[in-house]
Amino acid sequence: MAKVSVDRATIDLFATEKQRGRPKSSPYSREQQMRINKKNQLTRDKQNGLKRVEIKLHRETYDKASVIAAEQGISRSELLAELINNSLKNL
Repeated sequence: MAKVSVDRATIDLFATEKQRGRPKSSPYSREQQMRINKKNQLTRDKQNGLKRVEIKLHRETYDKASVIAAEQGISRSELLAELINNSLKNL
């Protein structure tokens, strides 16, 4: 009987062959998976009433916000949203 590498019905013939890497769990390429996941994330955010805002900060400000957020146990995004909300209340 000939041994065919794609024939997994006779698994005993392949006992000595090592499987390389993790088994493929998705039919999509990594790029396609990332695109799908990003689209799903944006949909979830929209359903939760969130809007995306992009800002540019100096490295000092960014680092300081990261440290404060870590100390408080929240994400940097949550910290900045909280600071903005507090500033808007004080206007």
